Amino acid sequence: MKKIFWLGVGITIGVVAARKIAAARGAIGPEGLNRAVGRVSDAVHDFADALRENMDERETDLRVALGVDQAPKTARH
Repeated sequence: MKKIFWLGVGITIGVVAARKIAAARGAIGPEGLNRAVGRVSDAVHDFADALRENMDERETDLRVALGVDQAPKTARH
């Protein structure tokens, strides 16, 4: 009897989950999903660019503060 009960609970959960997924997929649509993934990808790319830019700026500030990147006073060729 317990096995039949848990089988019924599992089937019910599966059906509810499948309906929720189908409803979400229908609301977004295939083109909407592609656009959503594209927006997320663009946001991650923009964040990574901003992070790299700020890291480079901070590294330059630290190098100048520590005197690591001081240009020679006279250039020899």
